[in-house]
Amino acid sequence: MDAATWGLIIATFVACFVEMVEATTIVMAMGYTRNWRSALIGTFAALGALAVVTLAAGYALANWLPESALQLAIGGLLLIFGLQWLRKAILRSSGRKAVHDEDAIYREEVEAAKAAGESKQGLDLFAFMVSFKGVFLEGMEVVFIVLTFGLNADNIPAASLGAAAAVVIVLGIAIALRRPLSMINENLLKYGVGLLLASFGTYWAIEGIGIFRDGRESLNWPGHDLMILVLLAAWLLLSRIFVAVLRKPAVPAPAISNPAGDIAVEVKK
Repeated sequence: MDAATWGLIIATFVACFVEMVEATTIVMAMGYTRNWRSALIGTFAALGALAVVTLAAGYALANWLPESALQLAIGGLLLIFGLQWLRKAILRSSGRKAVHDEDAIYREEVEAAKAAGESKQGLDLFAFMVSFKGVFLEGMEVVFIVLTFGLNADNIPAASLGAAAAVVIVLGIAIALRRPLSMINENLLKYGVGLLLASFGTYWAIEGIGIFRDGRESLNWPGHDLMILVLLAAWLLLSRIFVAVLRKPAVPAPAISNPAGDIAVEVKK
């Protein structure tokens, strides 16, 4: 495999890894608190629905749009997703937004599961629906990332390989530890994924502007794929500037008065 293929695999792996950590936390909360059978059935049902969506959307995008229109549409959507992730990462890094805490999310899901009443021996609809919803919603972002990266690179198998590797590794870690994956610095990963999505989105969206030219051919960047690294550095620099501007000033610790000490000083005088 060449460098471009490895870059595609790594990009989809990192992006999908973050989403799978969040989905796994929800499923584990339902499994340990309610009913593992129902939680797993909900998980596999969501995976089946995601497979259908992937096939349908992939076929439609690949066959109904010309290359430049595909680049503009997918690049624009990817840029929107990337900017949303970057905005949250900037706010977290500057102290304007609380950092993502998997332990806290797990506790919230456990409390909700306990409040729903006792689990049943058969199909527990609460565990099934929460697991299905969690995996499906997080998985939709995975599907979007795989399709956008895979179609633009004309290599869906490599993008799928990166996503599958992320799923297997996250599940392996979760099974081995049997607890939420809070030791993973998810906030840093999301920051990196936001930079990747914004960079690739900018690159492909500008290429797709060629749809408005005569011939509808894609625009070419100077340096071709190397410009992605330049865009990545530019987005990183811009994001750090925003973090510096938005960073909350440190609040000085309040002075602690010591009446006894003050009295002692006065007596000594």
